[in-house]
Amino acid sequence: MPRTRPIATEILRAYATSAEFCKVFTENMDSMYLLSFLLTVDLSKAEECFVSGLEDCVAGSGVFREWAQSWARRTIIQNAVRLLAPRKNHSAVAEVRSNAVSCSFGLPPPAGYAIASILGLEDFERFVFVMTILEKYADHDCAVILGCSRQDIAEARMRALLHVAESGGRSPLIRATFESKEDEETGTREIRMQPGVQ
Repeated sequence: MPRTRPIATEILRAYATSAEFCKVFTENMDSMYLLSFLLTVDLSKAEECFVSGLEDCVAGSGVFREWAQSWARRTIIQNAVRLLAPRKNHSAVAEVRSNAVSCSFGLPPPAGYAIASILGLEDFERFVFVMTILEKYADHDCAVILGCSRQDIAEARMRALLHVAESGGRSPLIRATFESKEDEETGTREIRMQPGVQ
């Protein structure tokens, strides 16, 4: 029987396994689902992006263990791009569906207002905002995923920031991150928005 070389075994151990991806999705379920929802503005599409992201990651993608969470989030973004195919347009504001606005995920009012202002963006501007501001993607990476130029990204981000600033006067969102935290007493998870430093 051929023996596995020690170096090959060490390399294999460096990659995330299907079980580790499942753990990433389980431990970060709320924030990853919120990411899906912010991108798709639709509960069923958000669920589809989330589940597809999990399936894609579990199916195997030679990713280093340390990158598993960022890879999982990127997979959700890529699935949302495939699903909605956001394209550049000249308007930053979209009509938000009433069921989208009512989905505050149990967040305090300022975070609910922030989410509503993000959901009010057109698809392209919303994707750019979520990717560059919330997920901290570089303009180049965002442009590659969305199939456009870096200038398109910069212009869309500016329109999105202006819209969020104008409509979200009640909430300090310009730089924010979402985190999921488990309550040890009840075992429930909640999503919290953490405003960043301006």
